[in-house]
Amino acid sequence: MKIAAAQTAVSAAIAANGEAIRGMIAAAARDGARLVHFCEGALSGYAKAQIDHPEAWARFDWAAQEAELRAIAALCRRLRIFAVVGGAHRLSGGLPPHNSLYVLSDAGELFTRYDKRYLSNSELQGWYTPGTEPVTFAVDGYRFGCAICIEAQFFEVFSGYERQGVDAVLFSSWGIPVRFLIALRAHAALNCLWISAATPAQTVGDRSPAGILGPDGKTAAHGPQAAEAAIATAVLDRDDPAYETVLRKARPWRALAREGGIYRQNGSDDPRSRARDAF
Repeated sequence: MKIAAAQTAVSAAIAANGEAIRGMIAAAARDGARLVHFCEGALSGYAKAQIDHPEAWARFDWAAQEAELRAIAALCRRLRIFAVVGGAHRLSGGLPPHNSLYVLSDAGELFTRYDKRYLSNSELQGWYTPGTEPVTFAVDGYRFGCAICIEAQFFEVFSGYERQGVDAVLFSSWGIPVRFLIALRAHAALNCLWISAATPAQTVGDRSPAGILGPDGKTAAHGPQAAEAAIATAVLDRDDPAYETVLRKARPWRALAREGGIYRQNGSDDPRSRARDAF
């Protein structure tokens, strides 16, 4: 199946963001993609960027965001495509919102939602409330996990998804600095996962564009290195001969190695093995 990572311009205007997202969904559908995903805060705007202060959430137009999400979902139904859209998620009692990814199905329904679990220190200062659990979902027989921004720095996010049997992680970020890209390449190669990375267009230039890494850690596709709207597309194919070693051999072997049975079975009680004070 073909997937797309988007880079769209994000502004403080929810309606403009929604229009940009729908335009990119239409472009991805024309290109044959079954799923397209967007950056952190693609619809709502992101904290410290479009949302200028934590108190601004009290003035946020939640009704406008919901109307745009419904319009995006309707387009997904019409074009038969999945979309994963970054936006804030309102909580009750004056709590800061979640920093979320809304998964909209090709039936025009809210399939599920991922809430960012690992927040930065500044995000915890009234900007967002952390999520609590990983989220996976399947499209056309391929399983996806979700991650957001600073979660690129947490190996357990990606190794956890590998243990849950996902094929690809959809990584949505407010910019992809070099350290994130290095980490994502390592996560892709060490866990034998595709990683699709979406970013806002205005951060591209001194940071990386939207792109997709193969399960060998190499770039499968990338957008233009310019602050312009674009998509990067790649085909997920478990039978691709280029990935035979990583998917058919390395990934199953690593699962056995992590479980440890192959080492317990071949271990030794030799005294020279236990002795740490002998040459």
